[in-house]
Parts: sequence; structure tokens; C-alpha cells
Amino acid sequence: MSRPAAPDDEARAVAERYARRDAQADARRYGLFDAAALQAQQERLRVMVALWRAHGWDDLAGRDLIEVGCGAGGNLLDLLRLGAEPDRLAGIELQAERAAAARRLLPPAVKLIEGDATVADVAPASQDAVLAFTVFSSVLDDAAQIRLAHAMWHWVRPGGGVLCYDFAVDNPYNPDVRGVPVARLRALFPRARAEVRRVTLAPPVARAVARLNPRLPAWLNALAPLRTHRLCWLEKL
Repeated sequence: MSRPAAPDDEARAVAERYARRDAQADARRYGLFDAAALQAQQERLRVMVALWRAHGWDDLAGRDLIEVGCGAGGNLLDLLRLGAEPDRLAGIELQAERAAAARRLLPPAVKLIEGDATVADVAPASQDAVLAFTVFSSVLDDAAQIRLAHAMWHWVRPGGGVLCYDFAVDNPYNPDVRGVPVARLRALFPRARAEVRRVTLAPPVARAVARLNPRLPAWLNALAPLRTHRLCWLEKL
């Protein structure tokens, strides 16, 4: 049996897996001029707002929010558009170049932390929401997933929660990621009350049909079996 990865080992492994990716291809694939990416982003925002409204939040003003794996800052920018206050918003990013890109994009008041989230200096019970979007699928070691989930849960104050967005099925063409089914999220956050929404038309399907007609991803997304991702609000009671 192989030993669990040490924190530094897994952080390096994640960074190496991201370094193998084609940054320019990712920018084209996930940029919002791509019809499939735009559809996915708009749907995700609608469902996020619906989950938080159901939780009793009318807006994000006065709330402390942090994103793990914030990348170049796109999700943090969306949170600002939803009313988050810059000086109560933060992001953590492992890769220096992506953290630098986020710093160029976001207002100076947004706090950015470069490094491993499991050892980040975030105060206990200081956050209303901790976001992790396609993060756990990039952490291939079970013990490392548990360490990350424990850190995130430690930061959440009662009445807040963790918001996870990830794909639930494996990608047979990409060995650098693995699916994160809802059962795994429940195991990682066993004390949470989970609200789950099935979202996002399977990206290969979305990209293929968008080339035929940019409206097709939205239409096909109405078919729930074709949605491959889950947006989960994991509330701390």
C-alpha cells in the first residue's frame, strides 16, 4: 500500500499537473467568448444565487468570503459583481503566475494569498463562505483531500458554509483529475448540511454543439442526465 502524500508533496504534485496544461488553450476554452463556457458560467451564477437565497442571504454585503484555488481571479470578480465587498474578499492560489494574474485583475483591497491552502494563515471561524471550484478534482491523494477539507471547514463560522463546484465523473482523457461525486463531498464534510444542485452540460458536448449553434448548450442543459457537475452548499450549523 502506498503511503499518503505529505502536504508539501501533494502541493508540488498539483502544481506540476497544472504546469502541464496549455495555458493558452485553457484561456480560449474557458474564456467567456466561448459559447459553452459562457453558458456554464451564467448557469453557475444563477444556481449560486439561488442556493444563497434559500439559505436566507439577500446579498453578499458584510460577508467574509474566501476562494481556495482562485486562479486568475475570475470567480472573485463574479463575487464582486454579486455585491461582495473587496476588503472582505480573499483568494488563495498555489501557482505564482496565476496569483499574479489575479492581482492585476482585482481591486487592491482584495487579499490574495499565494501558497498551499492547508497551511494558509486564515483565522478559525472567520468566513461566511469558503469556495472551492474544480479544486478537489485536482487533488488526487485522499489524505490530502481530507486535510484541505478540514482546513476549509475550520475557517467557516457557524451559519456559513463551503461552496463546492466540481465534476462528479472521471475524465478518461485526463489522468491529472478525478471525479468528485456527492458521496465524496459528504464524506469530506461529514458535519455539514448539504444542498446539491446538478449543473453544467458535459463540456465536450457543450463545446461540440456550440460550434453548430451558440444557443444549443443552453437548450441541451435542460436535460439533467447531460449535466456532469455538482454545485454543493455545505452549511455549518
